[in-house]
Amino acid sequence: MPSATPLPSTECDLLVIGSGAAGLAAAVTAAWHGQKVILVEKEPVFGGATAWSGGWAWVPRNPLARRAGIEEDIEQPRTYLRNELGEHYDAARVDAFLEAAPHMVAFFEQHTALQFVDGNGIPDIHGDTPGAATGGHQVIAAPYDAREVLDLLPRLRKTMRETSFLGMPIMAGADLAAFLNMTRSTRAFLHATRRVLTHFYHLVRYGRAMHLVNGVALVARLARSAQDLGVRLLESTPARRLLLENGAVHGAIVQTPQGELEIRAKAVVLASGGFPNDAQRRRELFPRDRSGHDNLALPPSSCSGDGLRLGESAGGSVETDLKSPVAWAPVSKVVHRDGSVGHFPHIIERGKPGIIGVLANGKRFVNEAHGYYDYVAAMLAALPEDAEPCSWLVCDHRFLRRYGLGYVRPAPLPIGSHLRSGYLKRGTSIEQLADACGIDPEGLAATVREFNRHARNGEDPAFGRGSTPFNRKQGDPQHRGPNPCVAPIERGPFYAVKVQPGCFGTFAGLRTDGQARVLDANAQPIPGLYAAGTDMASVFGGHYPSGGINIGPALTFGYIAGRHAAGLALEQGPAAHCRSTEERAPGQPESCPAPD
Repeated sequence: MPSATPLPSTECDLLVIGSGAAGLAAAVTAAWHGQKVILVEKEPVFGGATAWSGGWAWVPRNPLARRAGIEEDIEQPRTYLRNELGEHYDAARVDAFLEAAPHMVAFFEQHTALQFVDGNGIPDIHGDTPGAATGGHQVIAAPYDAREVLDLLPRLRKTMRETSFLGMPIMAGADLAAFLNMTRSTRAFLHATRRVLTHFYHLVRYGRAMHLVNGVALVARLARSAQDLGVRLLESTPARRLLLENGAVHGAIVQTPQGELEIRAKAVVLASGGFPNDAQRRRELFPRDRSGHDNLALPPSSCSGDGLRLGESAGGSVETDLKSPVAWAPVSKVVHRDGSVGHFPHIIERGKPGIIGVLANGKRFVNEAHGYYDYVAAMLAALPEDAEPCSWLVCDHRFLRRYGLGYVRPAPLPIGSHLRSGYLKRGTSIEQLADACGIDPEGLAATVREFNRHARNGEDPAFGRGSTPFNRKQGDPQHRGPNPCVAPIERGPFYAVKVQPGCFGTFAGLRTDGQARVLDANAQPIPGLYAAGTDMASVFGGHYPSGGINIGPALTFGYIAGRHAAGLALEQGPAAHCRSTEERAPGQPESCPAPD
């Protein structure tokens, strides 16, 4: 029989599969070090789940903190992680992350369009854990003028509909504070007004937001850097199968709009976004997800387990012995006027004074000002196996108009459409609200009475809300009471939104070593195969020790994979990396010693 027609073929040094923070970081790093790089993305737009994220990255000992005078020994974050992760502490990978993370930030600052703003005032989530820092561990991509992206702009994912205002992303920090305070401060009102008017001009002129912040700014800056360094970016190009020869990976077959293409490469990086939308693997690994769709995943539908399946086909295995297979987040379901369904992550309002989370029995179950992962984990632990996994966030009229509630915006924006859609429930009394929600009226009334009795004094003896630096950071510094996280719920009407288990992504992923190489069943690296982002198993063992622990490791292990693929092996210790402070041309290796 005649042989099949050979596929069209091309070659490169490194093939990257996926275009979120991890994939773009790997591509940019390898390209700067002189590698010919191709990046493929299955969606028509680049950015993956990163573009829909807040964009914060947890990077202890980062250069921005050091420039601000925050100096800490590497043993501090080590101590924090050892105590947080317990039996899931993987010393080799944790050290690889802690050693490389500050150099990753320095490299991108020095050599690419990716610039950062510090989050030095953001504490680690669990302030009572030894080693927890009160700040200096967070960075976020600096705002970016979309006109700098040039012809790439239409190929980049826009910000998440539910977390923007008319398509305008709002940056956490001073920008968000201005919108929350616009009815109480002239300065805040003027800032918010300028932002909105500028955004309307951009919509008319360009058809989209042009002031990029959060995850979209991170993606745009990395994509621009990739283009500047000659990375070939192919959208609408899913990877179908890896090319395997004698146990080594030598590229992949991808599906382009013109047909299948063989890409031969010296190495492949899997960074396709984990499996938050893979129904089968969710049924196997997620708790309380019998259908594979019971939890509300925030990442795009394209994050559906491709990288894990590709890695398994080459002999890799998915690590499931974790604290949790999923990065939990409390999420509410939003039904838009056009019938489409979206998801809203409850990140901001839970720590503000005057709100509580309750179960169907009307009882509280958690310190609401703790982290989003903690909220969902506590909710699931408090519910019987046969109960619907949900809770309700309950507040009064004063809170709603001051801070908003989920997808419901604060004053002066109207709330009528949310009441009509059923997203927002209302009652003139606590008991009437409970009836509208299906909550036990007597249970909720008793909970609110007990909460209010202590809240008038700024106290929460039941759960200690406001007791940690992270709690207080989540609160309202302008609140007149003694506790920025606690106020009574007493000015009707009263409101509630239903909250369900959701996720920012997945923690279960391919087993890797400290150099991001995928490991086989014998814990040996598979030649030519790397994984980063949520395609690799969580370096923190399925724990959530701080905000930004998805993107921080994604950027760092993407950077590690890109360096290793370029022939720069990661060695731990004081000579492991270069500060990247010398001006060098792309392709010129880093050689200066690293700081302690």
